[in-house]
Amino acid sequence: MKKKDLIAATIIGVSCGIIFILVSRVLELPDIVLKVSRFSPIILPLLSILGIYFVSIASEKFPTIFQMAKSFLVGILNTFIDLGILNLLMWVFTFVAGWQYTVFKGISFTTSIINSYFWSKFWVFEEKEKPKTKQFGKFYTVALVGLLIHLITASFVVNIIGPQFGLDTKLWANIGGIAAAFAGFLWNFFGYKLLVFKK
Repeated sequence: MKKKDLIAATIIGVSCGIIFILVSRVLELPDIVLKVSRFSPIILPLLSILGIYFVSIASEKFPTIFQMAKSFLVGILNTFIDLGILNLLMWVFTFVAGWQYTVFKGISFTTSIINSYFWSKFWVFEEKEKPKTKQFGKFYTVALVGLLIHLITASFVVNIIGPQFGLDTKLWANIGGIAAAFAGFLWNFFGYKLLVFKK
């Protein structure tokens, strides 16, 4: 494992921790969650570093597994960025369902894709070339399919299934966002690896 892997894992962990603090306050989660969230900029980087370290040891013979682990960390950061922007839009415009939610989800996801491109290019797949319009076009095309998967999954969970187990609509909207992230992860990783950053 390289020094830049440790630095990247730390940056991702700290960023996720800060976004988690902000989102947990917007959602007005229970006090215990707010208290725990204060430590997330310390805990999440440590977990990121430990995770990437152990995967690097376990995957010495299979570099794709290490790439997948790095892509997973980037995906977690993208999810936090996605949820952060989604919650910001819901907070500003006070809509948590309906077609407005779908628009907000599209905006938040697109922002996370721009972040994903740079992390994927320079860290996950370690390309040294400058970003190219054609390559970004392919990346965005793969991401658009991922966006469809995200939108369909999130909208299905939020608008069709609806809040379950007595959960608040804002919290359920975030569950829809998390479900969407998991649904698109494998598609995005293999799409980027096989179609965009193939060597």
